[in-house]
Amino acid sequence: LRRSFKRLPISDQQRRRQLSLERQAENRGEAQRLARCLAHTILSLQDVSPSQPQSEIELESQAEEPAAQCFDVRQAARLRGPEARRWFAKQLMLPEWMIDVPDKLATDWYVCARPAGKRCFVVSSNGITVSRLRNGSLLHRFPSALPNGARTNNHMGTGQSYCILDCIFHEPDQTYYVIDMVCWGGMSFYECTAEFRFFWLNSKLVETGACNEPSNFHKYRFRAVVVYDCDQDGLNAAYSGSAPYVKDGLLFCNKHSHYQPGNTPLLLVWKDANCSQYVIDTDGKGLVPDQQQVVLELLDDGSLGTSDDPPVIFGVLENSFVEKNKLKGGTLLRFCVKEGGLGFRDGELERAELEYVGKANASKAFADSYSKVVFQYMARCSPLRIEHI
Repeated sequence: LRRSFKRLPISDQQRRRQLSLERQAENRGEAQRLARCLAHTILSLQDVSPSQPQSEIELESQAEEPAAQCFDVRQAARLRGPEARRWFAKQLMLPEWMIDVPDKLATDWYVCARPAGKRCFVVSSNGITVSRLRNGSLLHRFPSALPNGARTNNHMGTGQSYCILDCIFHEPDQTYYVIDMVCWGGMSFYECTAEFRFFWLNSKLVETGACNEPSNFHKYRFRAVVVYDCDQDGLNAAYSGSAPYVKDGLLFCNKHSHYQPGNTPLLLVWKDANCSQYVIDTDGKGLVPDQQQVVLELLDDGSLGTSDDPPVIFGVLENSFVEKNKLKGGTLLRFCVKEGGLGFRDGELERAELEYVGKANASKAFADSYSKVVFQYMARCSPLRIEHI
């Protein structure tokens, strides 16, 4: 049975959820403009050698790009180097970490068991399928049964047809588990609700044969993740029920949410030790460090911000420290949370006692989000448990 439980206010996540729903209703026209721009813009970028070091690519000074510049998803698989990384890294809808329980969770939200693996963005177009990781790095290039995903299935659409899926690649069974649909057969679903996207995904994915066993013309198998209504039965099925993959927490999605690139409070991830092997972040050796580690971005004015828009500021570095360590704006820096920890007042961060460790790993594309930092902090001292949900 659920127990009534009221946690101390440590975030404004509920307020931002409401604002996000209101904003997407106001920006419906903008979403349609974005979809048209993505579908019709033509790319002509020179290839960059794949042997170029990651650090050089990510630390390059980026020229200012027009705000309205968009790339054509039909040609996105042909991007190389920094252009590919910057483009693909901005397209995924990234979940916030659940640090408070949403209102109307049982009626307005879906829940699913999140597969453990590599979050990626799959594009099928022009007879080939390409998958890229969150930081834009190439994962696989292969033929598939997705629309226009192999030269043998061009009958499923003309050269204008393409497909974009939000997936997690599960290495043990070499399967792409689809958690959302962005475009299908050249049709954009950015402005569609999650309720409609999931219905369309489940009805169309099986029809293509992409869920069949791999073959010479269909290298990897695709499967849609089972999504439940987030009532008591659905939550128990996602949390305690069996799954064909290793679980890595629960994923919650608001039924009315549009597909919104970047961090959004309308998509939430939650973990505990019963449904995830890694609740607390580990170091490069797979060990849980004694102190919490956070990655923040050094902004041009010396402040340290998260990946949120706008960023949450955790502190400011002195100019002497920045010059001594030869740091530049946009660099990702790693800190550990000292014994004083984090302090909150009225749902907002009041103080953060941090100690500089060094530059973040070059493979990391973004700073940590505010919700991730808070969730990891809560997991060490006062976790949000399944009975609270």
